Amino acid sequence: MPGSSERFLARAQGLAADEVILDLEDAVAPAAKESARAAVARAVGAGGWAGRLLAVRINDATSQWAYRDVIEVVECAGARLDVIVLPKASEPAHIVWLDLLLGQLEQAAGLPQGKIMIEAQIEDAAGLVAVDAIAAASRRLAALIFGPADFMASVGMRSLRIGGQPADYAGGDAFHYPLLRILVAARSAGLQAIDGPYAAIGDVAGLSAAAASVAALGYDGKWVIHPDQIEPVNSAFSPDQEQYERAELILDAYEYAATVQRRGAVLLGDEMIDAASRKLALVAAARGRAAGLTRSQRFVRPD
Repeated sequence: MPGSSERFLARAQGLAADEVILDLEDAVAPAAKESARAAVARAVGAGGWAGRLLAVRINDATSQWAYRDVIEVVECAGARLDVIVLPKASEPAHIVWLDLLLGQLEQAAGLPQGKIMIEAQIEDAAGLVAVDAIAAASRRLAALIFGPADFMASVGMRSLRIGGQPADYAGGDAFHYPLLRILVAARSAGLQAIDGPYAAIGDVAGLSAAAASVAALGYDGKWVIHPDQIEPVNSAFSPDQEQYERAELILDAYEYAATVQRRGAVLLGDEMIDAASRKLALVAAARGRAAGLTRSQRFVRPD
């Protein structure tokens, strides 16, 4: 939500999103930066955000506004803030700077060290090249986020549609490499991987397809920039009941094979499952349980 709009800030509290990001960067004009910063600090401090993560996206680390963004928001409302989103993270030094500043502010405010997390946006070629080092730069780091618009500009991609495929590109998904590169870096550091926004608000089919694609790849979520985009994205990332049931059966069958039969591999239906199958099933089962899914099928022991 743009931090320069009191109406949008108030509206954000009623949205069914997992995380709300109050923006001080691209959604705010340069002339409105200072007033937006004050409005966001008030909105965070006023509360009413229970049930979701609350984040503020500051301006990038090389800008004239970034340090005041962090200081004023945290001094005013650090106790209610969960995350600082750092855009255009192009090198690990940007993360280190924010980590140190947050640590100083937490000490001064009497907040627990490490309370406020960092989510870093990878938005240019330099950031993608340095993504492994960025992912390991701070214990505060919770997620890496792909920023498609600035990335497209950085590499010279021929498209004016944020998150959309270049019209003449014949190689499949033009974003596959950066998406997978960010995902691997995130997972190697124990972080979440989040896809960026899809700007064509009226193109629900395109949004749903983009969200389903990154969910299948292994991403944990996707940014939305309009309330009407929340439901399609939530739907794309919600666990499938059939897949959840299958995952639980795989876990049961492997447990039985390993502990009772003392075997490392076993047939479940017409599929051979082993320790690698169990790892995949653990992920799918955990997502299903977190979403509140319940089982309707039970493993039947062959003996």
